[in-house]
Amino acid sequence: MTTSKTSTKSGPTAPLPFLGLACAVGVSTMYYNQPLLLEMSHSYGVTAGRVGFVAVATQVGYAIGLFTFVPLGDVLERRALMMRMYGAVTVALLLVALAPGLGWLIAGSLLLGLFASVTHVVLPIAPDLVSQEQRGRAIGTVMTGLLLGILLARTFAGWVSGIHGWRWVFVVAAVINGTFVPLIWKVMPKLPPKQQLRYADAMKSLWTLFRTQPLLRESSVVGALVFASFSCFWTTLAFLLQSHYGLGAGVAGTFGVVGAAGALVAPLAGRLSDRHGSRWVISLGMGLLAFSYILLWVEEPAGISTTFHIIALVVGVLVLDVGAQMTQVANQTRIFGLVPSARSRLNTVYMTVYFTGAAIGSALATMAWTHWKWNGVCCLAIGFIVLAGLRHAIGSRHAGEDHPVTSEEDLLLEA
Repeated sequence: MTTSKTSTKSGPTAPLPFLGLACAVGVSTMYYNQPLLLEMSHSYGVTAGRVGFVAVATQVGYAIGLFTFVPLGDVLERRALMMRMYGAVTVALLLVALAPGLGWLIAGSLLLGLFASVTHVVLPIAPDLVSQEQRGRAIGTVMTGLLLGILLARTFAGWVSGIHGWRWVFVVAAVINGTFVPLIWKVMPKLPPKQQLRYADAMKSLWTLFRTQPLLRESSVVGALVFASFSCFWTTLAFLLQSHYGLGAGVAGTFGVVGAAGALVAPLAGRLSDRHGSRWVISLGMGLLAFSYILLWVEEPAGISTTFHIIALVVGVLVLDVGAQMTQVANQTRIFGLVPSARSRLNTVYMTVYFTGAAIGSALATMAWTHWKWNGVCCLAIGFIVLAGLRHAIGSRHAGEDHPVTSEEDLLLEA
């Protein structure tokens, strides 16, 4: 039988900046391949369209990991769980580095995404460390690390590959993740679950959360569509730079530095969510996303100078990342306030849908590039933003709908 007795929080707490570092280390492993796709296609003698499925496989693996591993954060002691998963990420990185063919590379990328979901075992710890009024600030602080990991991963990959080749990117990353395992043991306190809960019951409650929480459903769909749009750009950027200017992975990765400046908005987004409400921040974020694609959809061959086109891309990337990060922080701030004892499972539902959106965005962007080049990619990305805006507008009309299930007892009864 499952009991729902909630344990009180006691003992030392993990510092928020360290949680941000943990998120950065874990999530960065997913994005090393994006600026390297062109180099990988040359290594295996395949087309850009085929090698694009390396990025898709990583995101699909991540979505599966979110669904299967992240609920364990409500069931098991989280420090030990984190150590095991970072160890598994290390092994997966080495498999990718040693892949003898494209099929093996895709399989290794799937495993890498699967275990990199440890990031979202880490993230729900943040709101447990602060008062309800500071929830947005705490999430924003940890999200800064996560977002910097996403964006600077491309920079790291582009620079390392330029010196040693793309395989060494994953070797160095394996060393970093392996070193991080004992660091978790030293810095993190033990983090027992908030209640005694069986894994089977935790999994059953995922559907209950999705069914009974209208705000969770709305946030998941909006987040998935926004991230699909975001992924359209980053999946095809290397193709754009190569075809227009003959620029390689190093330059594509350097764009991550520009995006990293946008990631620094996450703490501000958290404070704005605490002050003005998450819905207001999401509206602002999606407006910025739409504007970013006006800048990104500047075509150099249409008589615009190369310098102006690059400047437009740089500014567009900055605005794109600011808009995406504001939307993400606000979405997670509001879902973590629904059922406090089920934060890992709330994050499971949200992030599974979210990264499914990313995988769809990457796959469709690769096909759009193959058939219609940059025009097709930008049209697709704007279409995702329009759909997200429509879902957000529908939610605004039903903003009075609140979460009918607020406790673990009610959740288990509903299940």
